[in-house]
Amino acid sequence: MDWGRAKSVLIISFLLLNILLGYQLWGGIREQLNANKMTAELPQETVAVMKQKRIELDAALPSDTPKLRDLTYVIKNGGADQQDVVELASPVDSRIVFTHSELVKTLGDQIPELDLYSFDLAVSTDSVFVLFRMADNRPMFDVKLELYHSNQKIIGYKQVRVQTVGTGEAKEQTVLPASKAVAPFIERNLPDGSIISDIQLGYHGQTFDTETQVSAPYWRVLMNDGVIYYIHAISGEVAQDKEQLEEQ
Repeated sequence: MDWGRAKSVLIISFLLLNILLGYQLWGGIREQLNANKMTAELPQETVAVMKQKRIELDAALPSDTPKLRDLTYVIKNGGADQQDVVELASPVDSRIVFTHSELVKTLGDQIPELDLYSFDLAVSTDSVFVLFRMADNRPMFDVKLELYHSNQKIIGYKQVRVQTVGTGEAKEQTVLPASKAVAPFIERNLPDGSIISDIQLGYHGQTFDTETQVSAPYWRVLMNDGVIYYIHAISGEVAQDKEQLEEQ
């Protein structure tokens, strides 16, 4: 036996093993650091509950706390349930949805007020791109534009159009920080094993059978299984997505 060669093989094998173990160790440390970063602003009591209930936070907690007020708007073309899918005369490449300027340039002459809507990847699906009407640079979660796509082509759309109106007597109020809004929600509302995948501030409200609607500032909390919760950004009251409740 060539002991010199065998010795070299063993040394190389141990070196590779050490590299592999080191990589795995670093991966575990990095994962823990990321987890700690996500939960750094939450109270320790909440973090303890998360560990106990195996709840994961895969979304960064937004740090902004702007002053917002209730938003009143008028629906121009009926409610979301009254809309029909409009087929495009010529399907267009679906990749344009990822660039707002290109999307508007390509479909702006076919979809009214397209420039007022913003793409939301978090709630889009394999067959529908979801965009929300923007107000004060915040999404109106109840006012959607859905782009239907197939075989990498956008083939049609469904749209709710609205006109925002004066604020009236509504007063601006500083919204709750995401950490303060989410902490009691995690402790009281989430079942074991839940995973939060996205948190975003926008407008949401109960939908009434009238043209005029009112939305309030809400934190939208998206779970990895697609379930959506809304946390009132002033009071902290929690509500689940109405459309999902109706489907249950």
